[in-house]
Amino acid sequence: MLVQLAIRDYAIVDSLDLELHGGMTAITGETGAGKSILLGALGLCLGERADAGSVRHGRERADLSARFDIAALPEARAWLEQRELPGDDCLLRRVITAAGRSKAWINGQPATITDLKALGEHLIEIHGQHAHQALLREDTHLRLLDDYAGQREAVAALGETHRRWQQARRNLKRLSEDGDELAARRQLLRYQVEELDQLALAEGELDALEEEQTRLAHAEETLREAQFAADCCDHDDGGAQSLLAQAIGRLGALPGSDRGSLAETLGMLEEARIQVEEAGRELQRFVDTTELDPARLAEVEERLGAVHRIARKHHVLPDELVALHQRLQHELAELDGGEHDLEALSQEVEQLRDAWRQQAKAISAARHTAATRFADEVQAQLGFLAMDKASFAVQVEARETAAADGMDTVRFLISANPGQPPRPLTKVASGGELSRISLAIQVVAASHSTIPSLVFDEVDVGISGATAEIVGQLLKRLGAGGQVMTVTHLPQVAAQAHQHLHIEKQAEADTTLTQMMLLDGAGRVRELARMLGGVKLSERTLAHAREMLDASQRAHH
Repeated sequence: MLVQLAIRDYAIVDSLDLELHGGMTAITGETGAGKSILLGALGLCLGERADAGSVRHGRERADLSARFDIAALPEARAWLEQRELPGDDCLLRRVITAAGRSKAWINGQPATITDLKALGEHLIEIHGQHAHQALLREDTHLRLLDDYAGQREAVAALGETHRRWQQARRNLKRLSEDGDELAARRQLLRYQVEELDQLALAEGELDALEEEQTRLAHAEETLREAQFAADCCDHDDGGAQSLLAQAIGRLGALPGSDRGSLAETLGMLEEARIQVEEAGRELQRFVDTTELDPARLAEVEERLGAVHRIARKHHVLPDELVALHQRLQHELAELDGGEHDLEALSQEVEQLRDAWRQQAKAISAARHTAATRFADEVQAQLGFLAMDKASFAVQVEARETAAADGMDTVRFLISANPGQPPRPLTKVASGGELSRISLAIQVVAASHSTIPSLVFDEVDVGISGATAEIVGQLLKRLGAGGQVMTVTHLPQVAAQAHQHLHIEKQAEADTTLTQMMLLDGAGRVRELARMLGGVKLSERTLAHAREMLDASQRAHH
């Protein structure tokens, strides 16, 4: 349950720390005192949309936090454990800056607004003052019945099946309409891929072919020049070897002292002669072993011609052909695959439709079973709320078209007077009746909730007199097993509470502040008297308030 709410610089609140307890807590105060601030702050901790207007005027940011005791909330504990945030306590924190930016934390770890909402669903339920307006929409009837019947997760799974079914149907329709175009594309791709398969150009082959073609085309010139170079190195007259040998012989024949000073040069000439001799041998070997190969040149040129021709055909460069081949193969494989296979897609559509039908039938059966029980429980609550002559029913009818939430339309029907046939709630109830019917429905929904913390925001609008006291008793009974917080204008409701929070607005100079405090016995009497009789508290209204509080406290024991 909610055990603490801390508010800093939010709306007209400077600083507020609230300790909250189990049972029923009444929250009261004059109109405009800021009761909505308390619920607004709680809503922001639970992931509602924030804006810069949330921040108190002149301050940089609003800081809000709500602490929950989750020892008795297995679903909330499991949610936190999955995200490695375990503990018996759960702290939700939200900070909103004056620029309108927002940050959130769960147990000190950064979280998204979606996380706050998802976890919040396991922590607390808020029944708003506009719930009776929501009852004028039939989709609300369906959701309330599904929650009562415990079908929320099943309906979410059904919605996912429906989404996949509709997507498969759209794919099938598109494929059927585009059939001729796709067949032509598939035929063209087959031809192109087969042609490239036959060419079978390997990665890196083009570079090797171009290099070989250059070498073969210039082979005759290379041989001629190599032979000339070999002849230049020869030891015949005029060859490099012969000339070097002459130079070495003449220098070697010089007298001793002169020859000694040229010894290093003589050595260099000897080395040069050996190098030239070696080069000559290598050149001659190259000339002797290299053959002209016009047949291979023709082969290479024919292969290159084929590569260039197919590249021109596909409007790509020759070195882009390998990548093109892979791309076309991939596209053809996709077109030949299940996604573009009419038969496989038709089968998938049928399977998803059958799965949807099966899930929808199970949910529909659960709705029909729950509808009678739900109607009986609401009927019992209407008896408490002085509408015992009214007759409430829940109608579950088959829809004509399949929908994400199933094959049913759910309608709440009411007959305000005996003998009148039940008619849709939206067409019968007056404002006051609608408020009481709404409250009866919410009490039944809340009594079956797995969440023990419930907030009722002015759900008693349009109710007065003896009925108001019964409303208080209903809320007190709900709070007995958990935690109920109710914002109310009715003293008969506030008197029933186990504890009473009072909200007060104070104006000081140029600033307005909201304060909130837990009232003691005397404070409760004064606040009930104010609710009964206005600003001036007479002895009579105080006595009436005391009597009202005493009567409700006696009923506690």
